[in-house]
Amino acid sequence: MYLAVNERTATETRTKQWTLRLDLFEEGDTTKVHAVLDTGDNTLQSHTSARRNPHDTPVPEIGDEYAAGRALVDLGRQLLRAGRADSWTDDPTPHD
Repeated sequence: MYLAVNERTATETRTKQWTLRLDLFEEGDTTKVHAVLDTGDNTLQSHTSARRNPHDTPVPEIGDEYAAGRALVDLGRQLLRAGRADSWTDDPTPHD
């Protein structure tokens, strides 16, 4: 999956390409995901999992969706923390 991010300045528009890779592993009733987001400048990683309730019907796609969704949420939180930390580094003004 590729994410294009357009950055606009007063004089130019730049396009960046971020690469997202999700590797899913099924082990019995557990689905594990290793997610890697490469921004070109940084790489973020997430390891998550989902386990099927023994009372639920086995549908592997559901475990994939939960585990992958958790990985994406985790990567999103990491991006927000990184952005917040970077904004504090560039601007000494306190942020909420």
